[in-house]
Amino acid sequence: MKYADYIVRDPSLCGGVPVITGTRVPLRTVLASLAEGCTIADILEEFPTLTEAAIRAVIAFAARTAEEDIPVSALPAFA
Repeated sequence: MKYADYIVRDPSLCGGVPVITGTRVPLRTVLASLAEGCTIADILEEFPTLTEAAIRAVIAFAARTAEEDIPVSALPAFA
């Protein structure tokens, strides 16, 4: 997934908060909606300027940045 095609961070747009390209919808808004239990269909209904691909790009971006920022500790050994 090329999430960079769907996400922009511009200091002149929403104070530099990452948003979905062509909108003023911050990534954190989409992620918060997902965390609250909204489906992609719910989000598309709430934000008709978004696409399913854009929402999936937000998820991919979040997964990738979490991988980079949060060290994963080793799994405990089981006997």
